[in-house]
Amino acid sequence: MKKIFYLLGLVLLAFPFYGASAQNIKVGIKGGYNAANWEGDAMDNFQSIVQLSNGYANTEMRSGFHAGAFLSVPVTSFFTIEPGAYYSQKGMRLTGQLSSEKLDFLDLRATLTNKAEYVDVPLLAKFYVADGFHIYGGPQMSFLVSNKINVRAGAFGLNMLNTDINFDSQIRKTDVGLVGGVGYRFANRLNLTGGYDYGLNTVDKGGNLNTYNRVIKVSMGFEF
Repeated sequence: MKKIFYLLGLVLLAFPFYGASAQNIKVGIKGGYNAANWEGDAMDNFQSIVQLSNGYANTEMRSGFHAGAFLSVPVTSFFTIEPGAYYSQKGMRLTGQLSSEKLDFLDLRATLTNKAEYVDVPLLAKFYVADGFHIYGGPQMSFLVSNKINVRAGAFGLNMLNTDINFDSQIRKTDVGLVGGVGYRFANRLNLTGGYDYGLNTVDKGGNLNTYNRVIKVSMGFEF
């Protein structure tokens, strides 16, 4: 957490160099939906297994949310700097079903979800290309809060197992990535955006998985 405040402090110190007066800086809140997955060698290998399983195993995106606050710092009439801090749920999901003529009546199913919780600290450049319509992009630092693997298994349509396994020690504590997207700012200062997070560091500490965070985000925000 100290790293987050340190990074935000550096961003705040940089504001005077952009010539933005204090009265023009706006505070905002933003939140929305995450569709998260991993991309890389580990997922490619699992996908090969999925193809051999004849549909009995599948990879899915993990659904989650993000929420936090940002500062909107106008530099010109069409260019804004936007630092922020957001709690964000990432990870991935694997599902499986045991199917055979003799065991179909059991309806045996299992789900494994990697539940990675981060604090994202992006520093975005926002360009207004038309009235209210804008594109944005920039770097992002992400700090791992926790990482657990949730295992669920069931039969006859009932959950027989639902447990979380702590997996913090295997996951990298920080991730560097790129963020980009499009949005629209309404006259009432409501913002709607859709974007993509592209992680540049492998999710595991040793880099053996060669696998990276990927997140699709749909957000709604408001500037005060």
